[in-house]
Amino acid sequence: MPRPRKWRKVCCMPGSTLYGPLNGFLDDEELIVMSVEEYETIRLIDQEGLNQEECAEKMQVARATVQNIYKAARSKMAESLVNGRMMKIEGGDFQLYNDNERTHGCARCHRNRCAQNNVVQDEPCKEENK
Repeated sequence: MPRPRKWRKVCCMPGSTLYGPLNGFLDDEELIVMSVEEYETIRLIDQEGLNQEECAEKMQVARATVQNIYKAARSKMAESLVNGRMMKIEGGDFQLYNDNERTHGCARCHRNRCAQNNVVQDEPCKEENK
């Protein structure tokens, strides 16, 4: 019996889940599906500027796991861009950080969690900017 997959920690869900060419149409056979943890590796490595080891630490998985997830995510992004296919972000083996693990959100994440109100919002808390 195979070992169960380990849950990957994710900061927040993506604001948009469907990407692709403006003149494209949604065809289930042509649709590329990117998992939420693949999205998270792209966000942490490419947007936040973390290396794979730091990304692995945030997601609470091994560096080799992050390397494999990142490679798959980049391949799917390239397929979407080069071949003009629609891409949807959904599913995967992930858990969102809970309030005890993440009180202020990521340093540059636009979906911060307000520490005093425990609310997910699209902009940083006004209380944190004082």
